[in-house]
Amino acid sequence: MSPPSKKVAVLGARGRMGAQVCSAVADAGGLELVAELDAGDPLQAIVDAGAEVVVDFTHPDVVMDNLAWCIDHGVDAVVGTSGFTEARLEQLSVMVGESAVAILVVPNFSIGAVLMMRMAEQAAPYFESVEIIELHHPDKVDAPSGTATRTAERIGTARERAGCADVPDATTSDPDGARGATVSGVQVHAVRARGLVAHQEVILGGAGETLTIRHDSGRPRFLHARRPGGGSRSVRPPGRHRRSRHHPRARLRSCPIRVSRETVAVRIELDRPRIATTANRATRRAASRNR
Repeated sequence: MSPPSKKVAVLGARGRMGAQVCSAVADAGGLELVAELDAGDPLQAIVDAGAEVVVDFTHPDVVMDNLAWCIDHGVDAVVGTSGFTEARLEQLSVMVGESAVAILVVPNFSIGAVLMMRMAEQAAPYFESVEIIELHHPDKVDAPSGTATRTAERIGTARERAGCADVPDATTSDPDGARGATVSGVQVHAVRARGLVAHQEVILGGAGETLTIRHDSGRPRFLHARRPGGGSRSVRPPGRHRRSRHHPRARLRSCPIRVSRETVAVRIELDRPRIATTANRATRRAASRNR
């Protein structure tokens, strides 16, 4: 006998992501969409509909009030709204206190983004430099994105634990902020342009090489709601090689991992010093003459 469906209410239901959440919940097994609310709608409708869980995709200015209401009324919440700094998370922890309410704040719901953050966290201690570029549509209200902020925090923590030195940067004059924001010692750059959806690159650099970890997601099938243990995902890593256009003898390794409408790509570029290449050629010529 299957367990009863979990009753879900969505806040921000008429927004871009909120509408996607509503569709995903309605199509998911084990979940029942019982309320769709947006700005101006009374929150009492959540209790009246018997919702057990609220999914909040609203706005950073109102999300804390929404969560305070959920805590007061004993309703669990999953939060996809951006703008959660460490200070705001600490404030939320105090608000929850000894209550039995569970609140999950999720910077990004896609499996690709989670993999990208984990890969960057693992790789960061092995490289001298690291920077993040996040790219979104111009209707996004916050910058840097919650995903970029969380990625930078995880990278910063990993580098601190490994005893890494500060990321090198000789910049002494930047009156217009061209170097971007600094989050946990990591420079984060935000791009906003029509045609973009949600994308992020983590660029790591060391002597003679760079490692780029990029995640791309498309809106049409961005969300798939399911209960824990339900459903499955197919992950296929079709690796491919190609030559660097800058250094023909260097190879780029690109391993895209595709999940529905999202892609995680890992690229390594090796910059072989010209002096070493020249020396190698001279050595080969000398060896040929000796034969």
